[in-house]
Amino acid sequence: MIEVKNVEKSFAEAGGARQVLFGINATFYDGKTNLIIGQSGSGKTVLVKNIVGLFKPDTGQILYDGRDITVMDRRQLKALRNEIGMLFQGSALFDSETVLGNVIFPLKMFSRMSHEEQLERAQFCIDRVNLTGSESKYPSELSGGMQKRAAIARAIALNPKYLFCDEPNSGLDPKTSIVIDELLSDITHEFGITTIINTHDMNSVMGIGENIVFINKGHVGWTGTKDEIYDVDNDDLNNFVYATDLFRDVRKYRREHGYHKSVVG
Repeated sequence: MIEVKNVEKSFAEAGGARQVLFGINATFYDGKTNLIIGQSGSGKTVLVKNIVGLFKPDTGQILYDGRDITVMDRRQLKALRNEIGMLFQGSALFDSETVLGNVIFPLKMFSRMSHEEQLERAQFCIDRVNLTGSESKYPSELSGGMQKRAAIARAIALNPKYLFCDEPNSGLDPKTSIVIDELLSDITHEFGITTIINTHDMNSVMGIGENIVFINKGHVGWTGTKDEIYDVDNDDLNNFVYATDLFRDVRKYRREHGYHKSVVG
């Protein structure tokens, strides 16, 4: 579990500091898909960068199962980062490495496994994301969805306790996006990972959003589940959620028929 407590963050600019995060409080749970949503410029990316330690908050605490990343020294940070997996927006695979080479890379860099153990673990991860038979292919030979699955395999190679995903469906067609969402959800539940997904994709929100944190103008605007989000009286949240006709129509249907559970996803 990751707990964010009263986190604030400002950046120095000409003419004075610009505050981006204001007293953020949020909890991200083990074995659940935790989604951070919000409009561009809302502060959600800055929040994620604070959580993973790329930025240091001005005030507040960020607790990884009780361990405060904001006061860790370099040795402690290195140890914690070995427990973190990252799935980047553009997959960030090494073009000169095969699928197997990409997945085994973090094991070579950060584990003490023997070469045989590294191969066994890498193959397990490749099989788990349904890329069996693609071990010798290079990223340029893979579809966008296959590249994303290879990146997921690499992200879980070190058996992380915490998994961060930045816009995992960016650039993917709707059908492939569903496959990636379901894979992330399955892996989260199977291994009890604390998964945090930064996304604009409302289909992902409605499909796998077990714990949703809505960031609005640097504040937590709402928290809840995919089953609760349709019936919230929050103008800022509703303007974000119902930006497309599909979700406006679903909400209208739910209200007309007295539904209290999601009919999408």
